[in-house]
Amino acid sequence: MARTNLKNQLKEGGQIQAYRIKFIYLILLIVVALLVWRVLQLQFDNEFLQGQGNARVLRQLEVTSHRGMITDRNGYPLAISTPVSSIWVNPGEFDMSNNKITQLSRLLKLNSRYLKAKIKKRSNKEFVYIKRRINPDLAQRIMNLDIKGVHIQREYRRYYPDGEIFGHVLGFTDVDDNGQEGMELAYNDWLAGESGKKRVVKDRLGRIIAIEEQIKAPSPGNDLKLSLDRRIQYLAYKALKNTVQKNKAKSGSVVVLDIASGEVIAMVNQPGFNPNRLQDRKSSLYRNRAITDLFEPGSTMKPISIAAALNTGRYSPGTQIDTGDGWFMIDGKTIKDSHAYGKIDVSTVLKKSSNVGASKIALSLPKSLLWDTYYSFGFGSDTGSGFPGESSGRLVRPRRISKIEQATLSFGYGMSVTNLQLANAYCTIARQGKKRAVTFILQDDQNSDTSQLGSELASSQRVLLSERSLKQVALMMRGVVSKTGTAPKAAVRGYKVAGKTGTVKKISKKGGYTRKKYSAVFAGFAPASDPKLAIVVMIDEPNNGVYYGGLVAAPAFSTIMSGALRLLNIDPDDISHPDVASQIKQSLGRQG
Repeated sequence: MARTNLKNQLKEGGQIQAYRIKFIYLILLIVVALLVWRVLQLQFDNEFLQGQGNARVLRQLEVTSHRGMITDRNGYPLAISTPVSSIWVNPGEFDMSNNKITQLSRLLKLNSRYLKAKIKKRSNKEFVYIKRRINPDLAQRIMNLDIKGVHIQREYRRYYPDGEIFGHVLGFTDVDDNGQEGMELAYNDWLAGESGKKRVVKDRLGRIIAIEEQIKAPSPGNDLKLSLDRRIQYLAYKALKNTVQKNKAKSGSVVVLDIASGEVIAMVNQPGFNPNRLQDRKSSLYRNRAITDLFEPGSTMKPISIAAALNTGRYSPGTQIDTGDGWFMIDGKTIKDSHAYGKIDVSTVLKKSSNVGASKIALSLPKSLLWDTYYSFGFGSDTGSGFPGESSGRLVRPRRISKIEQATLSFGYGMSVTNLQLANAYCTIARQGKKRAVTFILQDDQNSDTSQLGSELASSQRVLLSERSLKQVALMMRGVVSKTGTAPKAAVRGYKVAGKTGTVKKISKKGGYTRKKYSAVFAGFAPASDPKLAIVVMIDEPNNGVYYGGLVAAPAFSTIMSGALRLLNIDPDDISHPDVASQIKQSLGRQG
């Protein structure tokens, strides 16, 4: 019995053991089947898994393009883009506890607490700029720290080789290299490049280890060739700065225009600013005063008002005008001259800048004549230069014109202009009545890239005055620069100069005119026999004992015009001076 039970137990145990072995085999078979199924699945899902892998190592990056270069008329670079680096962080990868953060902060000159707080605040982002536009060498030192989540991106920064000298014309760009002022803003679309894209492979620290493909190639911006001449710009800048400092003036501006084309050859302002220095970018410094600031032109308008009188046929250069004792009353207001000239002809009215004479001539003309003439010269509208923020000036024609308004308008009171407007008006006088728009773009047929930008400037219009009247007034303007005129200091040796002074009382904030604040102006062109350049110098609030345009602005005009004519190799038209005649003879003798 006992044996039978033992046999039965052994038999049952063997059966259980066999079941267990079979169960284990079954489990192993299932595992093998699962592995085989997974292998097959992996084969069929290769694209999905490859995508998952790529998502962890492949990144699509923007490839920045450089901005087009700005040059002067001779091809000298005025604004260029230089490569720089920007440091950015992926907060999801960045380790806040990394002890190298202090080193990173020190290299970037940032507070470590500020840096951590900035990254923590943007923890839901994948891209956070830490510092932009740093030196590539510094960027490499930062990458050598090998901090996970810290990356580098190449960008471009605008650099202006001549700094302050061209600051007001060129303007500047922001941190994203978009134009903010001046030519950079006016032609931003032309200058700006188009970024490209590329796909790269990165390692676990975010470093690029391979470039997979270029999705889109970057497209650089177009170059821009300006009409400015760097040599004359520097000459004008230096002369203006010296004049403003010498006369302790509040500010000043100079415009040099090519008479034939309307091109801006030079434009400078004081105070100046350096576009390379962020701390200089204040509106009080970077605004282009020659284009935005208004002033009453004063006696610089007399050549136009007298030309309007000559145009009627009622006056000639020799017509006598009685200026009396140098003053007379109109509607309870007194018009004064600096001296009592008595009876003088129209030429002398201009030469001596007689307000009484100009007023009496104006009062004898139809009331609306001066307003219509000034409008035809472009006053009250912009010059067409396309410069951002250009002012149109102020020339409001009243419904009822009083006698005092008619009189004062003849010598430039009751209206406001910009320096550029006045310079363009003097170009119109020099062209004998042909008015055309002003341009900062070189008008050169061979310069095909930018010629289209100024193509609309080719046409010109006529003002209301005849060629004959403007020829006469241009001849009369030469007397202003003679020894007995109001501006002998504007003379240029070897060249005939036509011009006019302006000494203008400034308007008080309380109304009326101040007694001690003036604007000193000189406007003119040369060589007078075949005009090439027109220049206007405006000095605001000279405060060193003298304030007359002939004493403050005229010397700067002479310096700039003299240098510009020689730099451009323009032939002299006045060889009556013995020194000039002998120099020319000696030069011809050497050439022979």
